[in-house]
Amino acid sequence: MELAVNDLSDLPQVAKQLLAFASNEKIFIFEGDMGAGKTTFIKTFCKVLGVEDVVSSPTYSIVNEYESPNGSIFHFDFYRIKDIQEAYDLGYEEYFYGGGTCLIEWPERVAELLPDHFVKVEIAIIDENRRVFSLSKV
Repeated sequence: MELAVNDLSDLPQVAKQLLAFASNEKIFIFEGDMGAGKTTFIKTFCKVLGVEDVVSSPTYSIVNEYESPNGSIFHFDFYRIKDIQEAYDLGYEEYFYGGGTCLIEWPERVAELLPDHFVKVEIAIIDENRRVFSLSKV
């Protein structure tokens, strides 16, 4: 499924479509170049999921936890990990297989640890304001 975004005001609708597309999946990976808008979109997606906390990038902490009406949401940013051992030290299994919702930026850095099934969100930059979101289930 592909969705065009012309500006930030389109993101809530894309987030709602992603939620409907995902059905019962709890693991989401977000791919796109630096500056594609992964964190910006995740902030909007968290609002759709009912998160009332301030959502921010976990670039330095690697993972942030938020509460929603449907349980815990874990937002990962693996951009800065130096090796896969850091994911093991973080206890990734408890997050990925613990029943909470996981939103994972830079998943290619931990590709061998990802569960067998997840929703993949690819964000392609068209120009400064426009993006194309491609949604798929793996």
